[in-house]
Amino acid sequence: MPYLTSTRAGAASTDVRTGLGVPGLAHPLVAPGEWEDLTRPGTPLHWVVLNIADGPGAHPDPRCLAVAGRLRNAGVRVLGHLDAARGARSLGAMISDAHRYLDWYQVDGFFLDRCPSERAALPEIRRTVTTLRVIRDDAHIVLGHGTHPHPRYAEHADQLVTFSGSWADYRWSQAPEWSADHPPERFCHFVHGVPHGHLDEALRLARWQGAGTIYFTDRTDHGGRVDPWETMPGYWDEIVSRVGTGVSE
Repeated sequence: MPYLTSTRAGAASTDVRTGLGVPGLAHPLVAPGEWEDLTRPGTPLHWVVLNIADGPGAHPDPRCLAVAGRLRNAGVRVLGHLDAARGARSLGAMISDAHRYLDWYQVDGFFLDRCPSERAALPEIRRTVTTLRVIRDDAHIVLGHGTHPHPRYAEHADQLVTFSGSWADYRWSQAPEWSADHPPERFCHFVHGVPHGHLDEALRLARWQGAGTIYFTDRTDHGGRVDPWETMPGYWDEIVSRVGTGVSE
């Protein structure tokens, strides 16, 4: 059974409101209805990642501008997708992408995908985040590690994605002791391949491990050949209902 290696104070409290973070959908031209669903009143969204072409693309896209505007009008943060390439991308390249996101789509913050997690890479990520906050001082910054990083990464971002992977792995995952020193709203979990019959179990695991922002889907990556996040889960309406009314223990 997944567990925290120390007890998280208040983890089972009903005052912790779980919400959804959408790591990216297919282009609005391909999936207009799914983008429209995100703006339904009462949908418990914390943020949505806008990823045009592994970044902002070469030119402004009017369809993406339109969906970003509708989301912001609905009170949902829109985050620009920046690929950190596990530390291989330069600061200049990421900041250039960030400027285009701000100029073209007026994003509310940034999602650093494939963010490195080791301590050695921390100074460069800290420098990147500091620069992003210079160009937008109220930017919401999410570091997409996909695993638990060195604990000091938590000092430099609003949220960390500490799990991104399959249901088979998530069922037996563990949260390290240091994560118990932070509230659930600091952590995000993305899990693909979650069967409908295990949705309640997945929601409970997220709460037990202290993740306040989640995205669960029954889509799979088919051995790494498909992006499971591009299409909404088949049980989207149900997960919206369950998360929106609070997750029961």
